[in-house]
Amino acid sequence: MNRASSLPPAVAPVETSSGYIAEDAVFRKISWRVMPIILIAYICAFLDRINIGYAQLQMKHDLAFSDAAYGFGAGIFFVTYLLFEVPSNLLLEKIGARLTFLRIMVLWGLTSAATAFVSTPWQFYGIRLLLGIFEAGFFPGIILYLTYWYPSQRRGRVTGLFLFGMPITGVLGGPLSGAIMSGMEGLGGMHGWQWLFLVEGLPTVVLGYVLYRMLPDRPARAPWLTDAEKARVQSILDADHPGETKAGHRGRLAAALSDPKTYVLAFIYFCCACAVYTLTFWLPTMIKGLGIAPIATIGWYTAVPYGFGALGVLVISRSSDRFKERRWHVGGTLVLGAVALASTSFLGTAVVPVMALLCAASFFIFGGGSLFWSIPPTYLDRNAAAAGIAVISSLGILGGFVSPTLIGAIKGATGSLQMGLLALTALVIGGGITILLGLPRRALRVGPGDGAGA
Repeated sequence: MNRASSLPPAVAPVETSSGYIAEDAVFRKISWRVMPIILIAYICAFLDRINIGYAQLQMKHDLAFSDAAYGFGAGIFFVTYLLFEVPSNLLLEKIGARLTFLRIMVLWGLTSAATAFVSTPWQFYGIRLLLGIFEAGFFPGIILYLTYWYPSQRRGRVTGLFLFGMPITGVLGGPLSGAIMSGMEGLGGMHGWQWLFLVEGLPTVVLGYVLYRMLPDRPARAPWLTDAEKARVQSILDADHPGETKAGHRGRLAAALSDPKTYVLAFIYFCCACAVYTLTFWLPTMIKGLGIAPIATIGWYTAVPYGFGALGVLVISRSSDRFKERRWHVGGTLVLGAVALASTSFLGTAVVPVMALLCAASFFIFGGGSLFWSIPPTYLDRNAAAAGIAVISSLGILGGFVSPTLIGAIKGATGSLQMGLLALTALVIGGGITILLGLPRRALRVGPGDGAGA
């Protein structure tokens, strides 16, 4: 047996005219070239999601918005986001990732910055609807893009690395947003929250062009991969979906919409989104409720739970890849996170125990929520993957509309977050049960030839 055939698939070498190159080295090269720019782009995207939570600390007072108006405006973004995700992902396959991400990032950056100039609830709702249209397709597009570069057994960790941007944005975005709002208040006759949208929105336009210049559409178009490396990566990706053939544009959408697995996954993601966006939209308000008033200080306090969220993404994704298990790592952690988040409402203004529970909630919610996205590309077949990922994201992201809207309405009616958090916990527990009972263990590919690992 020669040296190449004696190695396991995970480290099988690439044969070239100059010798052998380990497969791990090829994917390491890909990761160093692709993942940093994707991570930075997603940090900008998620900063655009959470800065509304900080802006409301001033915005509601300055514009006389109620909690219900804020919650509805924060959530209505996801309605148009839902409607345009599937077309965007199908267009990505047609015109390529670079052009798709350029379009998305330039338009969303300009629209986010324009939020600085709203003055009425209806203007706020309108700009949020536009933002949903323009940002739609970025997240599912990245998830689909990763399937062009990584096989299923490597996708848990790289998906976790990409979604590491969520909690990292919280760690950086909290202090940054607090500093902008407090330090730039009154500058140029504008409020701090107006500067927040301008300063955090416009750089996305520039980054969209950088991403267009730096990211290849697929491995075959990467100038920094050799021909042998390109061929090896493609053979690994083809082996990840043995016996499957590519369908046409309409066939892929039909395959996704007719597959019951798409809707099971969409409900699970809906529960993930409810948990994540409850935490991100209301965390500054919850910390302010502990008696912490200065906006800059609130920003620093929010960084602590997000730091634990970043740790959760790394720990849970690595554990899942190591044990070749997905369902318990996603379902179990989401339930634990939701229970921890709801428990904060029973502790009043006790800062230390509430912060401890918020840290635990962030660890499990971000960890389990990020790992979820390693499941759809391996659970769906190739024909359904592109449209299926977008359909799952489109339907599931409604959780981002439901949770802030529902909790905002309940808080406005009762003056407390408690009942809203309890309702959220019940919903997320339902999602956890669904992932354990609704996804067959043998249907999830986690490693080469391993149909039973998850």
